[in-house]
Amino acid sequence: IELVDMMRSISEDIEIIPAHAFTPWFGIFGSMSGFDSFEDCFKEKSKYVHAIETGLSADPPMIWRVSKFDKLNLISSSDPHSHHCHRIGREATLFDIKNLSYKNLINAVRSKEGLIGTIEVDPNYGKYHFDGHRSCGISFSPQESKQHNNMCPRCKQKLTIGVQNRIEQLADRPGGFVKKDAKKFHSLIPLSDIISLVLKKGVSTKTVLKGYSSLSSKFTTELNILMNIDFEEL
Repeated sequence: IELVDMMRSISEDIEIIPAHAFTPWFGIFGSMSGFDSFEDCFKEKSKYVHAIETGLSADPPMIWRVSKFDKLNLISSSDPHSHHCHRIGREATLFDIKNLSYKNLINAVRSKEGLIGTIEVDPNYGKYHFDGHRSCGISFSPQESKQHNNMCPRCKQKLTIGVQNRIEQLADRPGGFVKKDAKKFHSLIPLSDIISLVLKKGVSTKTVLKGYSSLSSKFTTELNILMNIDFEEL
């Protein structure tokens, strides 16, 4: 609430979009957040927040299962971790805006006019998709966590409840539900990870980065390669 007030006192053109909305520790709807709805968090200021960012461990079909999130627009963004610049484009939001300006961009986020959809990494790739303890090497589906009473079988402490389990807690619709006015989304695996798998080298090794740079130079952008270039040409 205080953040909304602070930003709006600077300019009403500032948009607040909660990022990686369902991740456990810092996501607005994460299992550790204490919030089950937008109104729980923003109270009477909810009307000024129009969108959430899906995060690496969630995608639109997961969020469609929770009817109280229907009014929220969905965007997807990437944060580059440390020096790994090839991570920047692995998730993105698609717009169709004739006159590209900040005002029109913000209007698209707020009204959906010109907001086409998102590009998502498969949620299973996200480190917070399943429940677990990284230090213990434990990764459980919601069903497996239930069998263990949400406790880590190694250290006997409570598991960190991941995004899939959190969605199951909040969902009032079955898996596979498709929202009537849903925007399109594309589910992709990052190019660097594909090269890593093909060459059997670590994703941040010089060999993989060289292959990534070579392909990106040849075909202009990573997203162009993943979405438009056929396999034979590649």
